[in-house]
Amino acid sequence: MQSRFDLIVIGAGSGGIAAARRAASYGAKVLLVEASRIGGTCVLRGCIPKKLMMYASEFSGIWDEAASFGWSTGAAHFEMGRWTEAKNKELARLEQIYAQMLSSAGVQVLMGHARLAGPRRVEVNGQGLEADRILIASGGAPTSTAFTGIEKAWTSNEILDLDQLPESILVLGAGYIAVEFASILAGLGSQVTMAYRGKLPLRGFDEDLRLLAAESLQRQGVKLEPESQMQELQQTGQGFSLQRSGAASLQAKAALNATGRHPNVSGLGLESRDIELDAAGAIPVDAQSRTKAAGVWAIGDVTNRVNLTPVAIAEGRAFADTEFGSRPRQIEHRNIASAVFCSPPMASVGLTEAQAMEQGPVDVYTSQFRPMKKAFVGSQERSFMKLIVDRGSDRVVGIHMLGGDAPEIMQSLAIAITAGATKSDFDNTMALHPTSAEEFVLMREPARRHG
Repeated sequence: MQSRFDLIVIGAGSGGIAAARRAASYGAKVLLVEASRIGGTCVLRGCIPKKLMMYASEFSGIWDEAASFGWSTGAAHFEMGRWTEAKNKELARLEQIYAQMLSSAGVQVLMGHARLAGPRRVEVNGQGLEADRILIASGGAPTSTAFTGIEKAWTSNEILDLDQLPESILVLGAGYIAVEFASILAGLGSQVTMAYRGKLPLRGFDEDLRLLAAESLQRQGVKLEPESQMQELQQTGQGFSLQRSGAASLQAKAALNATGRHPNVSGLGLESRDIELDAAGAIPVDAQSRTKAAGVWAIGDVTNRVNLTPVAIAEGRAFADTEFGSRPRQIEHRNIASAVFCSPPMASVGLTEAQAMEQGPVDVYTSQFRPMKKAFVGSQERSFMKLIVDRGSDRVVGIHMLGGDAPEIMQSLAIAITAGATKSDFDNTMALHPTSAEEFVLMREPARRHG
């Protein structure tokens, strides 16, 4: 292998792959270094397998609903091992596709752990390599420091590789990973207890969605233990015991650590370029993803800006366009849609109600109803929709939803937010009936006004 490149990318996750391919399309000689497998967290240990597990979980309710629609069905039984085997085959297929795409683009791939070793220099497996530009895209990793003993629990990595479904499980944390897996595992048949420090799950999301998400989890049978002062996770002969201050301990056969993730900077040799981490342990960068070290950039979760796969991809492509394509540009990190794949799913784009109130007078429109499909089968599941409107400009500055197809609907509505759509634009749009999404263009009177 040659030792001199135009670009060396450290990390073959979604962001690194996108940057490498885009740079190569401009004629750059690119080396992509990966310590594990091609595809990174999203493809192999996150978004894709997690959503495949979510699909499996959803079938638990479909059998019951089918009977109400006239179908006769037999008893259903889920086998974790069969799902894991099928998932592994699918991920191997995707990994091969990514490898082929990189090869077709002319990107060279080297397996091994990369570390910075001085200006324009990277070491991999003891081999010295050089490049005028080095891009760090090493992503993030689960955090196991929240309290004593938590390192004994599974993380989101291990939960996706189970051969057997745990009879009962403690889910520790309240972020989107915790909520998603609590919902998924409950749907598959586990007895789930979710312990967390706050009053509501999903800190950072709109308050209405947080409350409704908690209610939805409880309807699924998840036992919520809010305001838990977790002190120690102990392994016992029967499984795990969570010791709490001022409250009874919690027991389960298994435990999932979903207390958060941290930038994956271990062993990168950042000190060789005097790159100091910020308070969150992330690599500081400017709007063009440049670090303080000349010739070194960083994108994605390792920078802790907006930790979402599409953001890492966009940052990687913007870097390549700027540095190799003579098309300078940077990513706008506002109005990025996000989703939580629980049951029912939730999604948001723009400001929360609290954030909007800080910026001036706002009107809030809401709609809550039982979707036609759920009402037909006697389910009490409800959908919730919310528009937040800046009163002065009439612009819609926040959209939030909990209910069936919320992520799919929100992707389209994100375009409206980005384009600066007003409440009048929503009002003047004809409804598509019968759909849940039509409620977004039928809300006429504000539920409340602020300012």
